[in-house]
Amino acid sequence: TGADRLANAVMGGERIAVFADYDVDGATSAALLSRFLGAVGSAALIYVPDRQREGYGPSVEAFEHLGGEGAAVVVCVDCGTTAHEPLQSAASAGLDVIVVDHHEGEARLPKAVAIINPNRLDEESPHRQLAAVGVTFLLVVALNRALRRAGWYKERAEPDLMQWLDLVALGTVCDVVPLTGLNRALVAQGLKIMGRRRNPGLGALADVAGMKEAPGTYHAGFLLGPRINAGGRIGAPDLGARLLGTDDAAEAQEIA
Repeated sequence: TGADRLANAVMGGERIAVFADYDVDGATSAALLSRFLGAVGSAALIYVPDRQREGYGPSVEAFEHLGGEGAAVVVCVDCGTTAHEPLQSAASAGLDVIVVDHHEGEARLPKAVAIINPNRLDEESPHRQLAAVGVTFLLVVALNRALRRAGWYKERAEPDLMQWLDLVALGTVCDVVPLTGLNRALVAQGLKIMGRRRNPGLGALADVAGMKEAPGTYHAGFLLGPRINAGGRIGAPDLGARLLGTDDAAEAQEIA
C-alpha cells in the first residue's frame, strides 16, 4: 500500500518528494505531509509546478528533476489521477509514485504504487466529499500506524497528528467541499487548533489580514486562503507550501 511504501522509505532513509498542486488544497496537503515526514525523521522535497510554464499536474520533466534530486518516492497531492504519461515515465525511470487525490478518475488508472482517491470509479468510499488535504490526513494516519507497527517509535516520540488539523481545516474550507460528515468534524477541530496560532505561517497570515477574533470558516475562506493562492499568480507557486510548512517565525513573517 501507499502507507507501507512510505513507511519503508522513512525507515530506510530514502528521499521522499511531494509534488503538489498550486492552490490552497495542494499547499495545505504538501505542508501537512512534509510536516509529518519531518517529525518522523524524513525531510521531504516539495515541488509545486508553475501555473503558466508547466500547467496543472505532474509532468515528465518534473519527475526527471525530482529523480535528479535523489528522490526515490514521489507523492502527488491534489493531482495525478489522470496523469498517465508522466506516471508511466516515472515508473520507467525507477521512481515510485503515490497519488493522493480527490478529483474524479477514469476507468483506466495510471501506473503507480498506489492511487489513493475516494473518487476513483472503482471506489465505494464513504469519504467522496473530502478535499485532497482530508485524504492526505487519512494517509498520514495510516502511515503513522504503519510506523508504529514497525517499531519506529521505540526510540523516538510519536507525533500528535491533531496538531496539524489547522491545515486540514484551511484546505477543506478553501476547496469549497461540503462541510458535512468527516469534513465537518475535521474543520470544527481544525479551527480550534488554528485559533492557538501554533503554525507560524498561519499566524503571520492572520497578522497580515488583521485577524483579531477566533478564526471561522469565513476567515479561512476569504482572508487566509486567497493570500496563499496569490503565490501561484505572481510566479512563486511554492510560497504557500513553504509558508505553511516552516517553523521559523522570521521566515514566515517574510513570506507573508
